[in-house]
Amino acid sequence: MPTTNPLRDPPSTGTWLAILVLVAGGCTANPFKKQETLAPPSLEPPPGVAAPAHTIPQASTATPVPSYADVDGRQLEAALVRTRQESELMQDEITALREQLASTSSQLAQSRVAGMPATGTDHPPRASNDGGVPTTPVVMHSAMGQLVLPDLQPRFDGAVVRIDIPADRIFEGGTANLLPEGAAVLTGVSKELDRVYPGHFIGIEGHVDSEPLQNASWSSPHQLTAARAAAVFDFLTTRTPVHENQLFIVAHGANHPLVSNATAAGRARNRRIELVIYPDRAARDAAGR
Repeated sequence: MPTTNPLRDPPSTGTWLAILVLVAGGCTANPFKKQETLAPPSLEPPPGVAAPAHTIPQASTATPVPSYADVDGRQLEAALVRTRQESELMQDEITALREQLASTSSQLAQSRVAGMPATGTDHPPRASNDGGVPTTPVVMHSAMGQLVLPDLQPRFDGAVVRIDIPADRIFEGGTANLLPEGAAVLTGVSKELDRVYPGHFIGIEGHVDSEPLQNASWSSPHQLTAARAAAVFDFLTTRTPVHENQLFIVAHGANHPLVSNATAAGRARNRRIELVIYPDRAARDAAGR
């Protein structure tokens, strides 16, 4: 059988027709070509490239507004009622303490005048004879407005009138020694008391602040306040119209501050002598006082 050499023998007509059909159909019509599968496009940016801002989910920064609809109104009302009850109870306790203090002061006055221990009664000091008729609280309060006391503010407390005199205006610092100005102050106050409340019982109450004592002469605040009250007693009975049977002294130490001792102004206000005028009058002596 003769061998065909493709380099020397030209293709036949049928071969040429087959080649033309393949060329005209292109590669896509080639039944022997493998079809490629296209991958879906990736939305992830390549490494080192930031993603577009509109593709980043935005976190919510809004702060939720509290709603009072979630609060039980009955609980709020109950809490308000409890608060009011506690406030009323505290006011009642304060009133009871004030009445107890006034009663104690009255008992001390009665004990001094009568010359015997306090009996535990709630009555204010009484005269040992018909030295005078007790003045009603209304009259006491009304008469307080007649007092002329420069730089001093009398105050009505229950049934008594209190006059607070700063200790710094009366005494040398940390002592019971009267200042010249203190003598003038006590003289003016005593004249007004004799004019508006003649013959009434007067308590001389000494007070200091909570600071440690600087003067070694006194071992306790009570000793200092007792000495100061005694100094006022001596001055009033020897240099003013006030008679000794009207007076009694009380040393409170630092037990009864008017205001807080946390500030210098508060401590200065708490260092004081209180003159307490009672509605009862003292017994008259042989001279008719």
